[in-house]
Amino acid sequence: MSPPPDTPLSPHWSFVVQVRPGTALVPEALHGRVEHIVSGQATLFTSLAELWAFMAQVLTALHPAP
Repeated sequence: MSPPPDTPLSPHWSFVVQVRPGTALVPEALHGRVEHIVSGQATLFTSLAELWAFMAQVLTALHPAP
């Protein structure tokens, strides 16, 4: 279940995503860098799958499932 759209956004779930200039905006060729705002953890990515995997890893470590 998703929270209501007017729920405040938490910085603990915030990331900065930088895409390299000239990168094709397609899932298999997305190149850039992502940084988690609160922890400062960062990585480079070369696909949308790598970007999502990093975000899931960080959020799972900070907020493990019960």
